[in-house]
Amino acid sequence: MATAMDNAGASVIRHGQPEAPKTTSNKNSQFILHTDLSSHLPKSARHLVKKVLEQEPRTNLLVCNAGTYMDQPFLEMEFETFQSTMQLNVASQFLLVQEFARHWVKNKIAGRVVLTGSINGRLAEPVHVAYDTSKGAIEAMVRSLSVSLAPHGIRINGVAPGLVKTPLTASALNNQSDRRWMELHTPNGEVPGPESCAGATVFLLSDAAAHIHGQMLFVDGGMSIWQQPERPDNWN
Repeated sequence: MATAMDNAGASVIRHGQPEAPKTTSNKNSQFILHTDLSSHLPKSARHLVKKVLEQEPRTNLLVCNAGTYMDQPFLEMEFETFQSTMQLNVASQFLLVQEFARHWVKNKIAGRVVLTGSINGRLAEPVHVAYDTSKGAIEAMVRSLSVSLAPHGIRINGVAPGLVKTPLTASALNNQSDRRWMELHTPNGEVPGPESCAGATVFLLSDAAAHIHGQMLFVDGGMSIWQQPERPDNWN
């Protein structure tokens, strides 16, 4: 998504974990900021926003994509697991939007935000209670923040990906049987890479989406609209 924004002409400041590369060759990208949003909230979120605004006070676009999956079976789940999931997947996004919005309102900047949800915000899976709950909260937060911030000229929307090839999903997708099952449960039969969310993000942040507020754009190959896929005779 950051690469797509860069290619669309935005000046991009990337945020990542310490092991992420410190520089980028993209034409409009600045250096990468390292802040651990999984702990020390709200301090870590405020620190990140402060660093961004020091580099570019006119920042008017925000994409929140930090997240994790660490579920356990519900009857065995430790509260700390649920709490950690909600902290990174929900609380960090809430705090980042709040800090930027305060700056935007004060300086009369028409900010635009895309939060990252998931089709799991509407469709439940076994052993996904914490993750599903967090992504349902993101969808609700998109609507609520939009109502609160639209009067200030700030647009809030979200993307809800289906299964996407990332390091977090690699273990499942490396299993040929699991991958085939996922492909058969997606109408277009594809499990794409993260670039599948790039165009949707650029669109929602662009002037072309000026009248779109509080929406979740599902980017899932149709997985969320298929009630009960039939098992083909040649499935293997």
